[in-house]
Amino acid sequence: QVQLVESGGGLVQAGGSLRLSCTASIGTFRPYRMAWFRQAPGKEREFVAAITSFGRKYYADSLQGRFTISRDNAKNTVSLQMNNLKPEDTATYYCAFAADIRREPVVVEGNYDYWGQGTQVTVSS
Repeated sequence: QVQLVESGGGLVQAGGSLRLSCTASIGTFRPYRMAWFRQAPGKEREFVAAITSFGRKYYADSLQGRFTISRDNAKNTVSLQMNNLKPEDTATYYCAFAADIRREPVVVEGNYDYWGQGTQVTVSS
């Protein structure tokens, strides 16, 4: 059982930045893929970004340029740097873990095995 612990959510004004982090209890397990999804009130959960333990990155087209995903393999931590935040970025952000990086597309929730509890991001206008 993999546990994912998220941190870094909060309230920020439009134009501001936040950095989310997710640490996975995976020891030396490799390779893997970790991702961020988000769910706004009344909407379906959507893909934000993903990264493999090799460093390959994936982004939702609409977010690339403002969001940057990175990983620290030594700490089993993935981070999401979010800049120039907009009110429409308000959502609960979820970390996800895939033990088999061959399972694609990366944007599909079902291709992830474990999920964090979510961290709230609220962007005020």
